[in-house]
Amino acid sequence: MSEVMQLDRPLPVGSEGKRAGGWWGLLALIVTEGALFGYLLFSYFYLASQTQQHWPPEGLPQLGIASLNTAILLASSGFVWVSERCLRRRQLQWSLALMAVAILLGAGFVMIQFREWGHKHYDMTANLYDSLYFTITGFHLLHVAVGLVILLLLLLWTALGYFDDRRYAAVTIGGVYWHFVDVVWQFVFTTLYLTPYLF
Repeated sequence: MSEVMQLDRPLPVGSEGKRAGGWWGLLALIVTEGALFGYLLFSYFYLASQTQQHWPPEGLPQLGIASLNTAILLASSGFVWVSERCLRRRQLQWSLALMAVAILLGAGFVMIQFREWGHKHYDMTANLYDSLYFTITGFHLLHVAVGLVILLLLLLWTALGYFDDRRYAAVTIGGVYWHFVDVVWQFVFTTLYLTPYLF
C-alpha cells in the first residue's frame, strides 16, 4: 500500500541525512578556491626568491595581533563544530548560542584585520611585498565575509526550526566551509608572518 501524502503540512527544508547535493558544490568550491590560494602563496614565495631587496621591505612583521587573530578564528571554527554537534543531539539552545559566539568571533577577526591594515604605513601599490600582502589577506578576508553571511543564515534558519537532528546537512556544509576558511588562514599566517623569520 502506498504511503498517503499529507498536503496540509509544510515541506521540510534541506536534505535529510549527511549526503546532500550541496556537498558536491562545496567540494568544487574548496578545490577551486584552494587552488587559487595555492597560486597566490606560490607567487609570494617565487617573487620573494627572485627579488634583490630586503624581504619584507619594511622589516619583520609584528606577530602579536596576527597571532591573536589566528587564535580567534580557530576558536570560531571550534564553536561552529560544537554547535553542529549540539544540533544533532537535539540541544537547540546550545547550538544557537554557540553559533552566535562563532559569528561574533568571526566578526572580531574582520575588525582586527581592518585595524591591522589601518596601522600599516604602506598600501598595496608601495612595492611588490605590499601588493602581495594586501592581495592575499584581502582575498582571504572576502572569504571570511562570505562565511559570516552563511553562518548568519544558518543561525536564522536554525532558530526558525528549519534544521533539527535529522535535517542538518546545510549546517554541516556551512561549517565545513568555515573550517576551510580557517585552514586557509593557517597557511596565509604561516607564509606572511612566520616565514620571514625563517629566511
